[in-house]
Amino acid sequence: MIGDRWGVSDDEVSHPYPCDDFVTSSALQAWRGVTVRAPAEAVWPWVAQIRLAPYSYDWIDNLGRRSPREPAHLPEPRVGESFTTAGGRKLGRIVSVTPGEQLTATIIGAFMSYVLLPRDDNTTRLLLKAVMDTSRWVAPWVSVGDLIMARRQLLNLKSLAEAHQH
Repeated sequence: MIGDRWGVSDDEVSHPYPCDDFVTSSALQAWRGVTVRAPAEAVWPWVAQIRLAPYSYDWIDNLGRRSPREPAHLPEPRVGESFTTAGGRKLGRIVSVTPGEQLTATIIGAFMSYVLLPRDDNTTRLLLKAVMDTSRWVAPWVSVGDLIMARRQLLNLKSLAEAHQH
Protein backbone atom coordinates (compact mmCIF):
# COMPACT_ATOMS: atom_id res chain seq x y z
CA MET A 1 0.00 0.00 0.00
CA ILE A 2 1.19 3.52 -0.73
CA GLY A 3 2.68 5.17 2.33
CA ASP A 4 2.71 2.07 4.52
CA ARG A 5 6.45 2.24 5.33
CA TRP A 6 8.89 4.98 6.12
CA GLY A 7 12.29 4.56 7.76
CA VAL A 8 11.83 0.92 8.79
CA SER A 9 13.60 -2.30 7.87
CA ASP A 10 11.95 -5.61 7.00
CA ASP A 11 12.98 -6.91 10.45
CA GLU A 12 11.28 -3.97 12.13
CA VAL A 13 8.10 -4.56 10.12
CA SER A 14 8.03 -8.19 11.28
CA HIS A 15 8.71 -7.14 14.92
CA PRO A 16 5.67 -7.73 17.20
CA TYR A 17 3.83 -4.56 18.21
CA PRO A 18 1.30 -4.24 21.05
CA CYS A 19 -1.25 -2.53 18.76
CA ASP A 20 -1.69 -5.83 16.90
CA ASP A 21 -3.40 -7.23 20.03
CA PHE A 22 -6.24 -4.71 19.64
CA VAL A 23 -7.11 -5.09 15.94
CA THR A 24 -7.57 -8.62 14.68
CA SER A 25 -8.30 -7.77 11.04
CA SER A 26 -6.64 -4.57 9.88
CA ALA A 27 -7.00 -3.12 6.42
CA LEU A 28 -4.43 -0.48 7.36
CA GLN A 29 -0.98 -1.32 8.68
CA ALA A 30 1.64 1.41 8.61
CA TRP A 31 5.16 1.46 10.02
CA ARG A 32 7.42 4.46 10.63
CA GLY A 33 10.83 4.70 12.27
CA VAL A 34 13.76 6.98 13.07
CA THR A 35 17.16 6.50 14.63
CA VAL A 36 17.64 8.81 17.60
CA ARG A 37 21.19 9.56 18.67
CA ALA A 38 20.29 9.33 22.34
CA PRO A 39 19.70 6.50 24.78
CA ALA A 40 16.16 5.18 25.24
CA GLU A 41 15.89 6.86 28.65
CA ALA A 42 16.32 10.23 26.91
CA VAL A 43 13.75 9.37 24.21
CA TRP A 44 11.02 7.94 26.45
CA PRO A 45 10.04 11.23 28.20
CA TRP A 46 9.29 12.76 24.80
CA VAL A 47 7.14 9.82 23.75
CA ALA A 48 5.31 10.07 27.08
CA GLN A 49 4.92 13.82 26.52
CA ILE A 50 2.71 13.21 23.47
CA ARG A 51 -0.03 13.41 26.10
CA LEU A 52 0.46 17.20 26.02
CA ALA A 53 0.56 17.81 22.27
CA PRO A 54 0.78 15.99 18.94
CA TYR A 55 4.33 17.12 18.00
CA SER A 56 3.66 17.00 14.26
CA TYR A 57 2.54 20.00 12.21
CA ASP A 58 1.18 22.22 14.99
CA TRP A 59 -0.50 24.59 12.53
CA ILE A 60 -2.64 21.68 11.29
CA ASP A 61 -3.39 19.40 14.20
CA ASN A 62 -2.84 21.70 17.18
CA LEU A 63 -4.66 24.81 15.91
CA GLY A 64 -1.37 26.68 15.69
CA ARG A 65 -0.40 26.03 19.31
CA ARG A 66 3.26 25.06 19.55
CA SER A 67 3.98 21.65 21.05
CA PRO A 68 6.19 22.07 24.17
CA ARG A 69 9.90 22.20 23.44
CA GLU A 70 11.05 21.66 27.03
CA PRO A 71 10.60 18.50 29.12
CA ALA A 72 7.47 18.66 31.29
CA HIS A 73 8.64 15.95 33.71
CA LEU A 74 5.27 14.21 33.63
CA PRO A 75 4.41 11.14 35.69
CA GLU A 76 4.51 7.88 33.75
CA PRO A 77 1.54 7.37 31.44
CA ARG A 78 -1.19 4.99 32.58
CA VAL A 79 -3.76 2.87 30.79
CA GLY A 80 -7.02 4.78 30.48
CA GLU A 81 -5.44 8.25 30.37
CA SER A 82 -5.94 10.56 27.41
CA PHE A 83 -3.49 9.84 24.62
CA THR A 84 -2.84 13.38 23.41
CA THR A 85 -4.10 16.94 23.46
CA ALA A 86 -4.71 18.80 20.22
CA GLY A 87 -6.20 22.24 19.89
CA GLY A 88 -6.83 22.26 23.63
CA ARG A 89 -8.92 19.04 23.50
CA LYS A 90 -7.94 15.69 24.99
CA LEU A 91 -8.11 12.95 22.37
CA GLY A 92 -7.83 9.18 22.35
CA ARG A 93 -6.79 6.96 25.22
CA ILE A 94 -3.79 4.92 26.26
CA VAL A 95 -4.52 1.18 26.07
CA SER A 96 -1.12 -0.31 26.96
CA VAL A 97 2.13 1.03 28.36
CA THR A 98 5.46 -0.36 29.45
CA PRO A 99 7.40 2.67 30.72
CA GLY A 100 10.63 3.17 28.84
CA GLU A 101 9.68 0.60 26.20
CA GLN A 102 6.30 1.16 24.56
CA LEU A 103 3.17 3.30 24.56
CA THR A 104 0.08 2.07 22.74
CA ALA A 105 -3.01 4.19 22.24
CA THR A 106 -6.19 4.45 20.24
CA ILE A 107 -7.50 7.55 18.49
CA ILE A 108 -10.19 7.94 15.82
CA GLY A 109 -10.50 4.18 15.34
CA ALA A 110 -6.77 3.55 14.88
CA PHE A 111 -4.44 1.83 17.33
CA MET A 112 -0.79 2.82 17.39
CA SER A 113 2.29 1.62 19.23
CA TYR A 114 5.40 3.67 19.85
CA VAL A 115 8.23 1.22 20.53
CA LEU A 116 11.76 2.07 21.68
CA LEU A 117 14.54 -0.32 20.70
CA PRO A 118 17.88 0.60 22.34
CA ARG A 119 21.04 0.05 20.30
CA ASP A 120 24.57 -0.66 21.53
CA ASP A 121 26.02 2.62 20.29
CA ASN A 122 23.91 4.84 22.59
CA THR A 123 21.21 5.27 19.95
CA THR A 124 17.57 4.25 19.96
CA ARG A 125 15.25 3.16 17.22
CA LEU A 126 11.90 4.88 17.72
CA LEU A 127 9.30 2.85 15.86
CA LEU A 128 5.64 3.56 15.30
CA LYS A 129 3.09 1.12 13.97
CA ALA A 130 -0.52 2.08 13.29
CA VAL A 131 -3.31 -0.38 12.54
CA MET A 132 -6.94 0.25 11.70
CA ASP A 133 -9.92 -1.83 10.70
CA THR A 134 -11.23 0.31 7.86
CA SER A 135 -12.37 -0.03 4.28
CA ARG A 136 -9.70 -1.16 1.83
CA TRP A 137 -10.70 1.87 -0.27
CA VAL A 138 -10.10 4.29 2.59
CA ALA A 139 -6.88 2.71 3.90
CA PRO A 140 -4.50 4.13 1.23
CA TRP A 141 -5.70 7.69 1.88
CA VAL A 142 -5.37 7.30 5.63
CA SER A 143 -1.92 5.77 5.19
CA VAL A 144 -0.62 8.69 3.12
CA GLY A 145 -2.04 11.26 5.55
CA ASP A 146 -0.56 9.38 8.48
CA LEU A 147 2.81 9.21 6.74
CA ILE A 148 2.97 12.99 6.46
CA MET A 149 1.94 13.67 10.06
CA ALA A 150 3.74 10.72 11.73
CA ARG A 151 6.98 11.46 9.88
CA ARG A 152 6.98 15.03 11.21
CA GLN A 153 6.07 13.80 14.71
CA LEU A 154 8.92 11.27 14.85
CA LEU A 155 11.44 13.76 13.48
CA ASN A 156 10.36 16.32 16.10
CA LEU A 157 10.64 13.77 18.91
CA LYS A 158 14.08 12.74 17.61
CA SER A 159 15.30 16.34 17.52
CA LEU A 160 14.00 17.10 21.02
CA ALA A 161 15.44 13.92 22.56
CA GLU A 162 18.84 14.55 20.97
CA ALA A 163 18.89 18.20 22.12
CA HIS A 164 17.82 17.47 25.71
CA GLN A 165 19.62 14.22 26.46
CA HIS A 166 22.16 15.68 28.89
